[in-house]
Order: sequence, then structure tokens, then C-alpha cells
Amino acid sequence: MCPGHQPQLLGPRIFRFLNETRELTAAADWNSLSQDNLWLYNLHYFGDLTSEGFSARGTWHRELLERWTAENPPGIGIGWQPYPLSQRIVNWIKWALAGGDLSPALVHSLAIQARYLSRRLEYHLLGNHLLSNAKALIFAGTFFSGADHWLHVGLRLLESEVREQFLGDGGHFERSPMYHSMLTEDLLDLMQLRSLYPKILEGRNSHVLQAIDPRPMLRWLQVMTHPDGGIAFFNDSAFGIAAPCAALFAYAQNLGLPVAERPLSAIESLPDSGYVRLENGSAVLIADVGEIGPDYLPGHAHAGTLSFELSLSGKRVIVNSGVSCYGEGAERLRQRGTAAHTTVLLDGQNSSDVWGNFRVGRRARVLKARTWCENHTVFAEAGHYGYRQTSGRPIHWRRWRMEKQNVRIEDNVEGSGEHFVEIFFHLHPDVRPSIAGNSIVSIEDQAGRRICFLRVTPRETLILERSTWHPEFGRSVPSFRIALRKKQRIPAKYLFEFEH
Repeated sequence: MCPGHQPQLLGPRIFRFLNETRELTAAADWNSLSQDNLWLYNLHYFGDLTSEGFSARGTWHRELLERWTAENPPGIGIGWQPYPLSQRIVNWIKWALAGGDLSPALVHSLAIQARYLSRRLEYHLLGNHLLSNAKALIFAGTFFSGADHWLHVGLRLLESEVREQFLGDGGHFERSPMYHSMLTEDLLDLMQLRSLYPKILEGRNSHVLQAIDPRPMLRWLQVMTHPDGGIAFFNDSAFGIAAPCAALFAYAQNLGLPVAERPLSAIESLPDSGYVRLENGSAVLIADVGEIGPDYLPGHAHAGTLSFELSLSGKRVIVNSGVSCYGEGAERLRQRGTAAHTTVLLDGQNSSDVWGNFRVGRRARVLKARTWCENHTVFAEAGHYGYRQTSGRPIHWRRWRMEKQNVRIEDNVEGSGEHFVEIFFHLHPDVRPSIAGNSIVSIEDQAGRRICFLRVTPRETLILERSTWHPEFGRSVPSFRIALRKKQRIPAKYLFEFEH
């Protein structure tokens, strides 16, 4: 099992998910109407069965498994929805394979769950949900003697979905580093299952598992990870859900997979996913220069085209806002909106039309993304026409230029007419900004040591605003953002420089 997952069970009936702790006191609590659906999903996953130190909580686990079986009759409640059902089937089987005591009654319940899932695969949702369904059927079809149908259906589904969902550069097509990490762990779990049941998986579909190579997925994740070891926040991404990159590499190595974290080059391009990473001296920059996701599945997409994150001397300085909730409402929309990202907002309209909690209408399309190097200076640039619906049909172009001691961002807004231009730079909460002049912001660490200056063309004015950063679900941390706001005719050009 993959290391790095923190315990979620704090007592025999006390759970902590998404930074919220609750006690399971009555049977109705499994489907409480007062509780967020995502929290209840986690309750039904039984993820603690495979978290750090799980064996010490074996008595609690057995009691909870028996209680779940007694209080969640087949087909009734959230726990029987296909996605939590898939997660739970895998976790129960992992626990049993690791020495957990599944009684005959629990084994019977597990078989009922697998049968129920096999008739309710999530073809209507696709994406990571359908991959999760496939994994659960493979686990169940391997675990149960004579369950060849589940195994074969799961393997065929896995084959088609891996081909569909993983891009040529190794990235998952939903363009979320968090979901990419989760699905990479899923593939590693299947590799481990193959090693435990080699004879069962020698059948006619065994080529599917033999062909799966998680190394491109691990390399992609290495590119999308900051020097602090955490993923970059693009689209729906936060800490505390997926295993960190280092844990996934350790898991792969424990499985005997010949992987090594190769040194990253000054320019790392992920052309199929639409991300680039630039590194020069102590600066690391990761930028979004691609599509928001597959056209038919944009549910985890944000309106953050041409946004970027920047680390200096190993610490995050410029960030996107992250995500703390999935529930429908104003906060979910705000966190998905363009203004919550380090990019350009025109006329108060999102670059992609995010709506609902998992919907997108009009989408930004990227133009001519490219990278290059000149005289020890690295560059990246791209444009998008996500604002084409407004008068003058504006196009936003952004160029990043990284030298040893400075990072320059050049924003060009092409088109015609007068527009309200807003440019945001979201700051990590561990840094402290102060205005050093209308066009200069000094950024310091918590000890008062200067990290860098942000300068803009002298005719422009920078302002500081209160904001929030969302490193985990259920957490909003006070922070600052730097903003430039100006109503002017376009075309217009803005030049920013981080001197560090």
C-alpha cells in the first residue's frame, strides 16, 4: 500500500475528513442531511483501513465494518453510489490482504457490493469515476474465486479508459495534479495486485496490466511539483487528498519498478496537458498554457488559463488560490473563477464560463504555446481568446522570461475598444507584502527577510488586497494578493518584474 495517507479515525466512532471532525453516533449519521456530501463520501470510503498505522486500529476497523453492513442495507443511501462503493470495495480488500479480519458476513457483504457496482458503472460521468469503477471490479474479480466476469469487465474497461484518459506526456486528461496523483496511485495498486495474484491474472486480459507503465505519470507529477514537495494548484487541486509525490515514488520503488527522479531541466514542457515548468537559479515557475480539460468532461476545471505559480529559494511565493469546497454556491464559483488565479481578468468576466459546481460553458482556447532558451535565459509564452465574446474580441498574450536574478511577466491584451483590465498576483500566506511605491511591492518572509521586489512599469499602480488561500478542503487561510486595475483602450501592454 502507498505510504503517506494520514489517519482519519481518531476514536472508535470519531472521524476527521476535510478538516472537519464528527462522531458517528446513530445509524442515520451515515446519510446525515446536515452534512456535506463530500464528507459523507469520505465516511463511506473507509480510507483509514489503508492509512498510516492502520494495524493499530484493527479492533475499531472490525467494529465499523460490521456496523456499516448492519446499518447500510443494499441499495440504500450514499454508500451505495458507484464512486464511494468503488473506493470502499478496494479498501476492504486491501485491508484483508494486509491481514485484516474479514468475517464470513463481511465477505458476503463485499460480494453483494461488487455485484451491485457491476450493474451501475458510471458511464454517465466517465473520467476518474469510471477508472475507479474498473479498479474495484478488478480487485473484486481477483479476490473472489469464480468471479471471472467482474475481472474481465474491469480489465476491458481499464484498457479503454487508460488509453482515453492518460495523455501522451503522461498527464491525466482532467489536468488536475491532485486527481492525477490519485489515479497514479490506482495504477500502482493494480501493479501490486498483479504481484499478489500472478496466476489469476495470467488470463486473456493479462496484457492490460502488463502494459501499464506508471513511470510517465510519475515523471509528469515530478514536473508539476514545487521544490517544497507539494503539487501545484491548477484546476481542482489541494493537499491532503492524494498521496504526495515522494510517497508515490517510494511506493513504485517498493514494487520493484525501476524509477528514478531524474533531474529536471531548465525547461520542462508537457505539451499534451498544456503545462510548462521553467527553472533558473533559485526560481521555479509552473504555468498553465493549455486547454482546461477534455471538452466533454470539464467538471474539475478552473478559469485559470495562463495563470502561474512561482517558488523562490524553495518557498512558494506566487500561487493560485486552491480549492476548499465542492458544494454548490458562491464560494465554489469564486474559487474556480479567473480572479482567484494569478492571471488577467477582462471586464469582470471569467476566461472560461464556470458555473454550477462542476460545469463549464464557453471555454478559453490557447494559441501558440511555446518555450525556448537564449543565452542562459528561459522563456515561455502563449495566448488565449477566452474573452472573444466581448466587444473588440480581445486576446490575452503572456510571456514569461526567467534570468538568474529576475522573472519577468509581459502581458499583452490585443483587440480594440475600452476595457476594464485586472491583473492579479496571489501571494502565499507565509510571505508579507508592503507597498514600496505605487509601482513596487516588497515581498518578505515571516522573519522580515526580503524575498523579492515586484515592479511594474512606473505609469501603473499596484495595490494590496486581502485574499484567502485554500491548501486543503475545509481550510481558508488569510493571504494577500497584488492587483493592477485599469480601464483603458486596447491594445495594451503590462510588464512586471520579480527581482530576487
